[in-house]
Amino acid sequence: MNLLTETTISCPYCGEAINVLINAEDLGQDYIEDCQVCCKPITLVLSDDNGEITVSAYGEDESF
Repeated sequence: MNLLTETTISCPYCGEAINVLINAEDLGQDYIEDCQVCCKPITLVLSDDNGEITVSAYGEDESF
């Protein structure tokens, strides 16, 4: 079973759409991935929305 899913998010800094790989086993966790365009750190928060994994992206100066 493949637990990795590719999803597109918008960078909270530069606004560019970037692709990230999400591991279903990381549900309920936060992690940091650098933007592929501007290289700034993005905090990714994974949550369950009625059985579907959702990804929220936050910059360093944002609270979640």
